Amino acid sequence: MTYGEAGILLQYFQQQLTDNPSFFHAYQMDLEEQITNIFWADARMLFDYHCFRDVISLDTTYCTNGDHRPLAIFSGFNHYRGGVIFGTTLLYDETIESFKWLFQTFLQSHNQKKSTNCFY
Repeated sequence: MTYGEAGILLQYFQQQLTDNPSFFHAYQMDLEEQITNIFWADARMLFDYHCFRDVISLDTTYCTNGDHRPLAIFSGFNHYRGGVIFGTTLLYDETIESFKWLFQTFLQSHNQKKSTNCFY
């Protein structure tokens, strides 16, 4: 992220949290106190996961931003076979440590409720 982008994003998250206390966001910082990984899920994503968590897909090839950082999306299907999103993240890299943080944060955002068809 360029200078100021992280602050703007955190302000946006704070506004979302003010507007809806169900909004969830988390970020990971490195040793230099720079934000590395960011995760967020709004109230709709949290509700959809509660209802439709039978099958979850994580797509990290969906898109990259200008800094070539992976944008990853947790998604699934509702009862009408429509796509739903359960959470979104901007990752610094695709290392094991980043994915461990991501999966732990994802579960935290959904009150540790795992998918009914999850293989851990």
